[in-house]
Amino acid sequence: MTQRDGTVVCPGSYDPVTNGHIDIITRTSAVFERVVVGVVDNPIRKEKTLFTAAERRAFIEGATADLPNVEIEIFSNLLVAFAREQGAKAIVKGLRAISDFEYEFEMAQLNRKLDPGIESIYVIASPHYSFLSSTGVKEMATFGGDVSDLVPDPVAAAMSQRLGDR
Repeated sequence: MTQRDGTVVCPGSYDPVTNGHIDIITRTSAVFERVVVGVVDNPIRKEKTLFTAAERRAFIEGATADLPNVEIEIFSNLLVAFAREQGAKAIVKGLRAISDFEYEFEMAQLNRKLDPGIESIYVIASPHYSFLSSTGVKEMATFGGDVSDLVPDPVAAAMSQRLGDR
């Protein structure tokens, strides 16, 4: 595939960004002309984030610095409104398991109701990242587990520093 066309949004809380997220972003950047990684400022499904939105953006910027068509933006409005603001024609998300599909199916239908002109596209997680979640990584790190091969190096260091006292 050589032709890349259009803008897409890859939204998420990215708290923390994992190597699985970076894999999805990288693969998406090979298909689309412009990829806007949307970092949710205050995720509704999460009580409190480990990292601020600015920290999460900085981690993703560092991990995707070699991808010239990827940019990172923080947003706090409806996803379809953010996608519209970015001129995106689609929302791209990764899927790991059936449980992801059930949630994302519902979200896709709601987003389609809000803006039928913005498609939902799903990228299947690479097999070696299919088990990986930000929540799981945080739990491992909280109890002293080694997450260095699951997240970018700066994220592992920051998690160790932030969670080391727990």
